Amino acid sequence: MATRVALLLVICVLPAMVAAIRPGRNPFSVRGRVYCDTCRAGFETPATTYIAGAEVIVECKDRTSMDVVYRKQGKTDSAGSYKILVDEDHVDQLCDVKLLSSPQKDCKVASPGRDQARVILTRNNGIVSDDRFANNMGFMKDEAVSGCDEVLRSYQEFDD
Repeated sequence: MATRVALLLVICVLPAMVAAIRPGRNPFSVRGRVYCDTCRAGFETPATTYIAGAEVIVECKDRTSMDVVYRKQGKTDSAGSYKILVDEDHVDQLCDVKLLSSPQKDCKVASPGRDQARVILTRNNGIVSDDRFANNMGFMKDEAVSGCDEVLRSYQEFDD
């Protein structure tokens, strides 16, 4: 009888104790870049520059009510890259990274369709890493810089 009780304790209590003393999980690391579309092409080109000091925000909404339930803001570094740490698992929420502002006076208008990026912030999807990479987001220059004709021409294909 005593061995059965001991076995029951080992099977039931020991896993619960291990789970209770296990250290907390690492936060998610949401990463991406913010660019200035210098050619007003609507996408990144070789002439694209990256914006230091641009502000972005991670925003998660409840899937049914669409109410915002989480927000965390970040800023790009000198290379135009950002890293925002998110502690919680947002399994049943829709999370997006969105552009807030650009410090460049002539590159402040968000590029349509490139002003936000969806990120999956849950561990219940088979992704082992805590790093989540968002698509690059961009602002458009007020006027295209010189040399953009050649850059855009390089994307055209001609059939002979």
